Formats: sequence, C-alpha cells, structure tokens
Amino acid sequence: MSQQSFPPTDPVAFLTLCDGEWMSLRSCFELSVGGDNEWHTSERGELTVRCEVSDASALGRLIVQAPGASTNTLIFGAYGHLSRNGEHLGRWRFWPDGSMELNVFRPDGVLVQERIWFVYVNLRLRSTTAVDNDGVPLQASFCTDIRRVSKPRPLKKNGSVIVPIG
Repeated sequence: MSQQSFPPTDPVAFLTLCDGEWMSLRSCFELSVGGDNEWHTSERGELTVRCEVSDASALGRLIVQAPGASTNTLIFGAYGHLSRNGEHLGRWRFWPDGSMELNVFRPDGVLVQERIWFVYVNLRLRSTTAVDNDGVPLQASFCTDIRRVSKPRPLKKNGSVIVPIG
C-alpha cells in the first residue's frame, strides 16, 4: 500500500484505504429474537477488497470477496449514489471525521445503515443497524477489521539469519 494521508480527507482516499486483505471479527445482535442465547452471535471471517478508481461516472468501486462467497462490486457514484453489481442499492455519505456512511434500502422496507471508519491505517471499525419502516431497531452488529500485512523477510548474512528489529 502506498503512503496516504490519514485519516482520509475525501471519499476517494477512503475507498483507496479500503483496498487489501482483511481479517474480521463481527458481533451480531438480533433485537427481535427472545431468549437468553439466541440474540447474539460472533463470527470470524476474511475479506479481500480491491479498489478501482478510474471510471469518470463513479468515484470508485470496491470489489469485495469473502472466501467461498460470490464477489460483490459496490459502485460509489457521484452525488452519493450507491449501487451493487449494477443495481441501485442506496446512498453513501463521507463525513468530515474521515468515516463513510452507507444507507441501504432493502425491498422489504428495512433501512440498513453502516458506518465505517479507520482507527489506524490497518485497523477499521464498522457498525451496522437495521430498522423497520417505523424506525424500530431489528438488528445491530459491530465489526473489527484488521488488514493483513506481510511479515518482513529475515535477512541472511553468512548463513546466519538476522531478524530486523522495529
């Protein structure tokens, strides 16, 4: 990854910062489910996100792939238009604090709102809420994403391994 300003100061910088391989831990809360153990789940996962910033009709694209799952292409169009795989999905908004908000309108009338922000270049947080037509919360989740970075290769000198420090 090339050197970039941090935190991102515009939507294109934000999308570019999303590029990479991510390890995720997501906690999900089903607010409409009763019982002591059924309302909460946690899962680990991996995501590969590729950013393309070249189309004049869009700010950029995020191509998202989870292992064993289909690829989704999120297109961040001008004026806050958000689409997935060519279909209108909702709206996006970049906030002055460097975070991105996605509002997805499902056909059943549920609004899913996700806020994504970077704590560090390699640490990203996501919170998601889903509310019904009346504004009643149905689901919530919180996700911590850590970018995979390659380890520095040990240096060899005269058959000995020298491990760089720092």
